[in-house]
Amino acid sequence: MKSVRIELQYAPEALSPIHEGICSSPDLERELILGGQAVEGVETITSFVFGDPEAYEPLVADRHLVREYEITPVEDGFFLYLRRELGPEGRSLLNALAQDTVVVVPPIEVRSDRTMRLTLVGHPDDLRAILETVPDGVSMDVLWAHDELTATERPLSDRQREALRTAQSVGYYEVPRRHGIETVAAELECAVSTASELLRRGEARAVEQVLDTGP
Repeated sequence: MKSVRIELQYAPEALSPIHEGICSSPDLERELILGGQAVEGVETITSFVFGDPEAYEPLVADRHLVREYEITPVEDGFFLYLRRELGPEGRSLLNALAQDTVVVVPPIEVRSDRTMRLTLVGHPDDLRAILETVPDGVSMDVLWAHDELTATERPLSDRQREALRTAQSVGYYEVPRRHGIETVAAELECAVSTASELLRRGEARAVEQVLDTGP
């Protein structure tokens, strides 16, 4: 098996209405499609959107192909459940790419710079066939490729996440730094060396995710 992380770059005329809305709104940053399927021409997806739900809702509320949707606001954004009919040109992106031996590894990242990022896993020949078939108005870059099964990012452990949040809350990441690693360790009730290791590993995971350098 082979894994590849790709970026699709859309010309303005090739954007879907929802993606165009994300690109044009200053209150929407990006959408992570967490999973979905298409059955008999109806696509159902769930996603997390970084941004203001009031800026996003007009993108789905008045669309005649949208059958139903539900928005659940949370910190930093909102969860979205969406069912919509696919247009005459349209298979779902998930189904279009997940052919033969190839599957899409969620999330699919829909970005405000007219790009979309996703990870594919499958046999090399089938992956190559997909990478060589790019629709009009779309270009493609391979961000990374691995000759084994892998995913786009390794999750933070609960303890690493706790360490990062603690460091942020005590001003460890402020410039100038308000408190040092000793304060972080005291808050976590662990040794300084343990706190340092937790932060270092957590920061490494966070940098991988931001820079999309893969595992």
